[in-house]
Amino acid sequence: MHRARAVLLGAALLAGGCTVGPDYVRPAVETPAAFKEAQNWKVAQPRDNLPRDRWWEAFGDSMLNDLVAQVEINNQNVKFAEANVRQARALTDQARSAFFPTVTGNASATRAGGQRGSSGNTGNSGVGSSGGGGPANLYNLSLDATWELDLWGRVRRNVESSEAAAQASVADLGGATLSAQALLAQDYLLLRVQDADIDLLNSTAAAYEKSLQLTRNQYAAGVAGRSDVVLAETQLKSTQAQAINAGVQRAALEHAIAVLMGKPPAEFSIAPEPLKRNFPDIPPGMPSDLLERRPDIAAAERRAAAANAQIGVAEAAFFPTVTLSATGGFASTAVSNLFSAPARYWSVGAALAQTLFDAGLRQAQTAQAIAAYDANVATYRQTVLGGFQEVEDNLAALRLLEQEAAVQDEAVKAARESVTITMNQYRAGTANYIAVVVVQAALLNNERAAVTILGQRYAASVALIKALGGGWSLKEAAPQTASSKTGS
Repeated sequence: MHRARAVLLGAALLAGGCTVGPDYVRPAVETPAAFKEAQNWKVAQPRDNLPRDRWWEAFGDSMLNDLVAQVEINNQNVKFAEANVRQARALTDQARSAFFPTVTGNASATRAGGQRGSSGNTGNSGVGSSGGGGPANLYNLSLDATWELDLWGRVRRNVESSEAAAQASVADLGGATLSAQALLAQDYLLLRVQDADIDLLNSTAAAYEKSLQLTRNQYAAGVAGRSDVVLAETQLKSTQAQAINAGVQRAALEHAIAVLMGKPPAEFSIAPEPLKRNFPDIPPGMPSDLLERRPDIAAAERRAAAANAQIGVAEAAFFPTVTLSATGGFASTAVSNLFSAPARYWSVGAALAQTLFDAGLRQAQTAQAIAAYDANVATYRQTVLGGFQEVEDNLAALRLLEQEAAVQDEAVKAARESVTITMNQYRAGTANYIAVVVVQAALLNNERAAVTILGQRYAASVALIKALGGGWSLKEAAPQTASSKTGS
């Protein structure tokens, strides 16, 4: 018994042996000092005016706030990502279980015939037979324990890989949530822009009805021809048709919002409301902030860490495995004697195993692990570059769209003045109705262009917030990151 204890003590000391494989270092990425498109970017003071955890509130729309708040609860893509987090954490717990022995209990009862022999219980197996040589019963109750010593860190690297993969799944959950929130915010704001477009078309159609009545009066007085009346009717009906057509896109946006909230489109509707023209001032921060604030970048980096640990798992296969085993229990031919001292037996042992020939299998597995790590590093760096591009794109879009909106507003103002002048000339009989239709069509086109630019600015605002990481932070994965690495 003392010898068995010494073996177990020695095994515990050996379990803290070396760990093969490279220790993980975050891959280096080239990070610019500042965003190029943010050089002329103006933000409000103070710079922390954008809510980080509930960024959509910066648009100042209470209905938007209520809708986005339901994404985390009902969105199916978010639920899918959340289930993946639970799965990844369960896999981590499975990997950690390899640090401990596996204990199994066995109970059996058998009846077999045999030759004549001495009666009684054997010291180890407890098997015996009666003097009569008839069938004999054997009852056995035992516990078996096996424990593979983690001498080379295979289990530790596997746990390290599983923990990193679980952290990546947490970041994936953050990315899925942010994407759903951003898409809903974009769809909602574009729906309100569509409401503004429909309202513009309806009000324009109402103005065209007055123009039609004017041409009819002019025609009745013999001042205008029948062609003017037909032209006015054509213009009115065309505008009414555009208003109906605009409802198609609005309906599609409304249905998309319902699905993002996890609801059937038939059970959800949004009443038309005037658009609240509120553009948040978004501080872009520093490019290096994206490494901590973008969930897709964090997920890519964590997957690189998981792949790095798998190199150690592959390299550990080149070294021998040491397995300890212990068995103890009772065996007897009679149930009444099962727990007696003669029926007791035990054994303790150790086994050393080493693969001598595998036709290059372990070498190929190691090469595969190294290649997988290189691929994940490349993915991580490409994700970082993509993040920089998205921020730069949307910074430029917002800056240029703001300038375009100012110019477009001037165009609308000039088009309205042109309509006023031409209508006065038509009433005075110095201009024909074709001239009126031309300037009215130009006004409508410019007003709709202004509405389109408004929608583009809203979409770019949400896209910039998403590109900057929204309200996500690397700290969300901190509980899993800080988990203890048993045996390291």
